[in-house]
Amino acid sequence: MKAHYLGHVVFYVKDLERSLSFYRDLLGFQEVGRTFNDAAAALTSGRTHHELLLIQVGDAPGPPSGRRRGLYHIGIKVGDSLDELRAAKKDLERAGVTIDGMSDHTVSQSLYLHDPDDNEIELYVDAEESLWKQNPMTVLSPIKPLQL
Repeated sequence: MKAHYLGHVVFYVKDLERSLSFYRDLLGFQEVGRTFNDAAAALTSGRTHHELLLIQVGDAPGPPSGRRRGLYHIGIKVGDSLDELRAAKKDLERAGVTIDGMSDHTVSQSLYLHDPDDNEIELYVDAEESLWKQNPMTVLSPIKPLQL
């Protein structure tokens, strides 16, 4: 067996509409449809049938903070250039979203933030593909601060 790519992520969320405001309205995913008596929504970037499924669970406990087992964060590619990452940063700031960090990973440049349910989200652009194709170990380069 060989994995082709990560197909989708499913999040349990407190309030579906609040999460749709973030993922659909701010980040630009397209809502495909709803299920479970409208308590869940499937979203896509257009790459496949869905990359994200949000299921409303109300006041169930949220993710614990700090280091722990389980999901750390998801990465969402938001473009192909630093200009597109700068534009995403401005959109987030206009929406009042706190940016927790910015990193240059050599193979990509990233913004880090949290969604309305406190899941960590990485928004990124890839560096030139030849950089990591010629040397796959580049993905393990030391992380540097990113200035946008």
